[in-house]
Amino acid sequence: MAKEAAVIERMAGSKPHKGRQIALEIVTLLLFILFMMPFIIVVLNSMRTNVEIINQPVGLPENPANLFSNISDVWNNATFNFLSAFRDSVIITVISLAVISIFSSMAAWVLVRNKTRWSNILFLMYVAAMVIPFQVVMFPLLTWFKTVGDFIGIPLLRSYTGIIFAYLGFGEAMSIFIFHGFIKSVPLELEEAADIDGCSRAGTFFRIVLPLLQPVFVTVLVLNGLWIWNDYLLPLLVLGASGDIQTIPLAVQAFNGAYVKQWNLIMVSTLLAMLPIIILYIFAQKYIVQGMVDGSIK
Repeated sequence: MAKEAAVIERMAGSKPHKGRQIALEIVTLLLFILFMMPFIIVVLNSMRTNVEIINQPVGLPENPANLFSNISDVWNNATFNFLSAFRDSVIITVISLAVISIFSSMAAWVLVRNKTRWSNILFLMYVAAMVIPFQVVMFPLLTWFKTVGDFIGIPLLRSYTGIIFAYLGFGEAMSIFIFHGFIKSVPLELEEAADIDGCSRAGTFFRIVLPLLQPVFVTVLVLNGLWIWNDYLLPLLVLGASGDIQTIPLAVQAFNGAYVKQWNLIMVSTLLAMLPIIILYIFAQKYIVQGMVDGSIK
């Protein structure tokens, strides 16, 4: 009787647990649908005509084959030069990621290995910079870029140099924060052994420390890559809406007229802009959570 009572008690206790698990799964599914809804709307509207979207913004496509005609219209559009915008986005994203990752990892390494009052103050300043809204500095940024560009003779507005320098400044704080936490877990004995063998400080970093930063390095690349590729406001301010250098988010505005908006072409161009970064995220997603946890806790 005692065994039967124990079995009944365990079964009774497992039912609420099972019901709670089902409820959590339902909530997770609903949240997934909610967060995926913008992407689903973009995909469905890419298969519809402009008239269909205007009459019914959210709905199923009558003829999914419209996707290919919409892609052809975008590709052959004289105003929206997809290849040029794609090239500019790739150049800006790749160079910005390179300078952000290298400089922030070097800065984080120096801050970790040189434990002084000033290094702690500098690190706290970098952390504080993460919470400053971009809208607070965007207009002074334009004035400063214009003044500095005139002074040094290198144009910072409407140029690759200016937008890459801007991304370096705004992306450095979070990257240093992530690298800083991870580098603290790198054994100091490895660097001391390199010093004994006659390796220079630069050689110690690039030959010993940098290869150990691969997981968090990929995380920094992916997080900043998602931001830079999809960013609209900073390129709009630095490059302008009608400059010679246009990223894909800026070029999409070619279909957004003052009186007529070509919604089907806007959706298709948005979908084409998302595909490269989605592919990058799929292949590198396993590093994101791992790198964020390692960089924040260690």
